[in-house]
Amino acid sequence: MISEGEVALRIAVAVVLGALIGVERELTGQVAGLRTHITITLGAAVFAIASAYSFADFIAPTNDTNYRVDVTRIASNIVTGVGFLGGGAILKHGASVRGLTTAASMWVAAAVGLAAGLGSFYVAALSTVLLVILLTVLRGPRRWLQRIAAGAVKEAVIIRLRPGSNAGAIVNALHSIPELEVTSLSIRRPEASEDGKASDIVISANVKGPGLEARLAELAQREEITDIDIGE
Repeated sequence: MISEGEVALRIAVAVVLGALIGVERELTGQVAGLRTHITITLGAAVFAIASAYSFADFIAPTNDTNYRVDVTRIASNIVTGVGFLGGGAILKHGASVRGLTTAASMWVAAAVGLAAGLGSFYVAALSTVLLVILLTVLRGPRRWLQRIAAGAVKEAVIIRLRPGSNAGAIVNALHSIPELEVTSLSIRRPEASEDGKASDIVISANVKGPGLEARLAELAQREEITDIDIGE
């Protein structure tokens, strides 16, 4: 058994490490951010502690009991259970798929919480540091490698419009941007819209040369647009 102070320490470590992962996802505007990753690591840590230390009363020689206690069963099911959460973070827009990296980070967050709950602080901390580095530092090289391999970078973009805005004008402006090839485009309509005007334009585009952020900077200044979200 472990003390209540040790339990509190393990849970606190899991929450802090989950927050470090969640902050990066929150800053990039992903569907699963700070609160989601904290909740995952917290839940995984609690399950780990419950799995490893809550069945002491059932421990006895095989010949003296009919109980069969496997402390790894709860922990192993965390890996399966978090897959359902990750599936909810993956979104498909036309020919593009977004959220795969966020789903993977949620999976790793569960592993971090599990390690912290079992007292493997070094493993949990090292995994968190490596994951944050991968999510932040490798974002630039990823686009560079894509550009070298294919001559263009494929990006998914969501353009949010003000109510009543003319989506056609924005679509025409997109097609006029140099070296930006729109490979797929769809328009979302708000559920409560009476005039049928578009609220979101979702595109998948191939970009040559400089990054997409620079190419969309002028478009983002238009008064019809409230936000432009460039996904991974």
